[in-house]
Amino acid sequence: MSELFLPGVPADHIRARLKAAGGNELDSGKLASEESSAALAVNAFGWFIERPDLLPPLLGLEHTGKASQVEVEYSARFPWSGGRHPWLDAAVTTDTHLIGVESKRYEPFRDKKTASFAEAYDRPVWGSNMERFNFVRDQLRSGVMRFKYLDAAQLVKHAYGLVTEARRQQKQPALFYLFAEPSERAGRKISPEDHRSHLEEIGRFAAAVLGDEVQFAFSSYHEWLATWGNASGVRVHADHLRRAFGL
Repeated sequence: MSELFLPGVPADHIRARLKAAGGNELDSGKLASEESSAALAVNAFGWFIERPDLLPPLLGLEHTGKASQVEVEYSARFPWSGGRHPWLDAAVTTDTHLIGVESKRYEPFRDKKTASFAEAYDRPVWGSNMERFNFVRDQLRSGVMRFKYLDAAQLVKHAYGLVTEARRQQKQPALFYLFAEPSERAGRKISPEDHRSHLEEIGRFAAAVLGDEVQFAFSSYHEWLATWGNASGVRVHADHLRRAFGL
């Protein structure tokens, strides 16, 4: 992609959000990388910052209603001041829900997954309806539960941040996992079996946390973009995303 941002994406706003997030995506040049996950996320959701009512429903979360606000690089803070807090790729606010979006591109097929939880995560602050996420946390920490493709520890931490932030806003929390399905990376094919295994791990995680306060839903970009209508340039934006990011 010759330009960092697609037509209609508010470039100055996105740059400010990226700088505030502290990930050094801009100055390091990572955003311009051919493998940049952040570039995909900020372009996909950034277009809707100025037109949130046009955001197509997130699959599995249609019941949450129409978006009233869309933001990228969103910090869902834990119920304490110090330490590191989760940064989600995007956040969608509706009348009833706060939805955090974790977007993946090449990471499932590139990064080695680790599960590290400081003792702070054991504090009894998540509420009585987060026991399934707590169970996954403990199983990951002990090594009983393992994932090769899915960064399950990151998702648990995101859920903790979302349940805290949603309570502050008097909303219901949801976590949406959105993933690309690249056919190759650095000239090497990504096999259909790798994609099937990634999807199987997502399903296993979804089943493990089903029923907790933070609702978990997921979709591929391909599936989600297929639902986008033609209203006010939405379909054009979908086509731009497909061409720019091979979706």
